Amino acid sequence: MNKNKKIKKSLKSFKKKYNNNIKNGLKREINGWKCITIRGAPYARGYAHGQLLKTEIEEIRGMLKYSLYEDYGRPFETFIEMSNDFFKPQIKMNFPELYEEIEGIAKGSGQSADFIVMWNCFVSLDYLYASLSQVLEDRNDKALNEKYEKLLDIRIEGLKSWSYGSSQLSKISGEGGGKVMRRNNWKGADDRCSSFIAVGSYTKDGKIVCAHNTFDNFIDGQYFNIIITIVPSSGHRMMFQGAPGYIFSGTDFFTCSSGIFGTETTLGGFNAYENKDPICCRIRHAMQYGNTLDDYVSHLTKNNSGDYASTWYLGDTNTNEIMRIELGLKYAPVERTKNGYFIGFNAAYDPRIRNLESVNSGYDDIRRHQGARRVRLEQLMREHKGAIDEHVAKQIIADHYDVYLNKINLCSRTVCSHYELDDRAFMSQADRPKPYAPRGAVDGKVITSDLARELKFAGIWGSSCGTPFYKDEFCERNLQWESLKPYLHDRISQPWTTFESTVPLFHHRRQKSVRKSVRKSVRKSVRKSVRKSVRKSINEK
Repeated sequence: MNKNKKIKKSLKSFKKKYNNNIKNGLKREINGWKCITIRGAPYARGYAHGQLLKTEIEEIRGMLKYSLYEDYGRPFETFIEMSNDFFKPQIKMNFPELYEEIEGIAKGSGQSADFIVMWNCFVSLDYLYASLSQVLEDRNDKALNEKYEKLLDIRIEGLKSWSYGSSQLSKISGEGGGKVMRRNNWKGADDRCSSFIAVGSYTKDGKIVCAHNTFDNFIDGQYFNIIITIVPSSGHRMMFQGAPGYIFSGTDFFTCSSGIFGTETTLGGFNAYENKDPICCRIRHAMQYGNTLDDYVSHLTKNNSGDYASTWYLGDTNTNEIMRIELGLKYAPVERTKNGYFIGFNAAYDPRIRNLESVNSGYDDIRRHQGARRVRLEQLMREHKGAIDEHVAKQIIADHYDVYLNKINLCSRTVCSHYELDDRAFMSQADRPKPYAPRGAVDGKVITSDLARELKFAGIWGSSCGTPFYKDEFCERNLQWESLKPYLHDRISQPWTTFESTVPLFHHRRQKSVRKSVRKSVRKSVRKSVRKSVRKSINEK
């Protein structure tokens, strides 16, 4: 009977672990994360994705309807229109496989493909919106100009004197009181995330170690607790942190069966843009089809829009080499090494990007999180030289030392960022995050060469350091943010978890076959046991 119990236990374990299986996909939850695995042709894997995360995608739609109107004063439908005119055609034309996957996600989730496209291009939206007048001028399309004059209730002027990389679209009074769309003194793109990648004499075993955290506005950053494994019908298998409905990471932490893994940190204050291919498709295509670090450079720079401009940190386990790409628009310097490190703090080293494609980058200002983290990450690399491994990497990405005040201080300036606890006493710029803003690190991730070879990485959800966030307590302390409470999630303290993409994926027929086989084994074992018991009873008589 011990064998029977073991078989029954295996069946019970199978049902418990994979209790959300569908054709081409499965889903399970662990320590605040939701892990999905999808496979197959583009539409099929997309459809599985949409089915598995249908509830979450619907919730995101509601959140965006609120936040887009709150942040821009324009309705959700306006941004769908913009996405349809400026993002969707590029994806359909240059990335038909990915558009087919998007259509599958839309069908599986019960949403429109237009919404899924816009959501995947959400990280590019600021860049397009701020540059719309220039984009329309470049298009030289009278009908499109008239559409946006009507849609946005503005008048669009040609800007032949527009200066490259210098400004933002804003509303100002035109002649006769009409509103004119112009680029003028945009504060530039938002900045987020801390990261490092090290190799050679800086790591304990000489192999590659990389860590990253995502700090973002909680209202949308809280949805990036999805670990997505894709087994495509062509190209490399990949596992990445993402959001429901995303075909790419968004936080950009990934590992691929090519042996290459990577992450990025955005370039704060970046304000140069051209309407070409969106970053969601360029990086996903690199992940799926890139075989070398050179391939990644090519995929990321081809038809570069400057959208979601970032510094990319990539490691190649095949060559034990790391690479940094500072991906601006016109400028994209590349540096590689087999002995050293690169750190990420939301500002570029290249003076051309800082001065010609950005404003107010905070590179040297230790009152700002860019300058402060640049100093602190340099200190940590030197302090831990020769000892960096997975354990030390987790400590580094959770660091709370404030180099401006020279003390442990949970605030916006630390590697593990906590804007929600920062009174911002030393920064009073109107265009910077406000005191106690619901923003900061929502996670932590670490990967090493050894983990990457097995398509694994470690992650912690909530914050890099484990500090919890409770929306009721936060909004009660900070009534200025009370309107966000219906849209915010609690994030409790969670442990580190190691994820792997080697979880077996069963199709419906395979699942039924396994269950049938287990039941058959149980029945056979029971019959055998009964016959043996009967024979023993007869013999005793």
